[in-house]
Amino acid sequence: MKSLLIIRHAKSSWDNISQKDFDRTLNERGHRDAPEMAKRLLDKKIEIDAFISSPAKRAFTTCKYFAETYDVKEKNIIVIPELYHASVNDFYNTIAKTEDAFSTIAIFSHNPGITEFVNGLTETKIDNMPTCGIFAVKAEAHHWKDFKKSTKTFWFFDYPKH
Repeated sequence: MKSLLIIRHAKSSWDNISQKDFDRTLNERGHRDAPEMAKRLLDKKIEIDAFISSPAKRAFTTCKYFAETYDVKEKNIIVIPELYHASVNDFYNTIAKTEDAFSTIAIFSHNPGITEFVNGLTETKIDNMPTCGIFAVKAEAHHWKDFKKSTKTFWFFDYPKH
């Protein structure tokens, strides 16, 4: 059994409208929500074996907050460039390449791809993945390369205003 947590980056700042999208930082709410959502996972006693992130500043910073909560060093975060503006196939390809030693992984990415991806996983659908939202599934697979074809079960959905 494999477990997947898909996490959208926390709320980003639009203070500098000339800033490149890739370089946008978190705003005050984002800096508050990310550690809170990480703590919720920890309180549920959910163990995370790997933290995998888009390299974009807002996603990576969100991931760092989660990793810190789990006492994982920044250098152990796996950065996948394809997770920035990822398509559904980019998510599946990232998952397929994940080490089988990891039972539970957390992937940090962006909309609109993240909403499209989670809506294709199970019968549970959402209108829009909110910032710092977590959509979790369990898959009947022993290997991450088999995740796409495996039977997946909705586990939970949580977000800051929930």
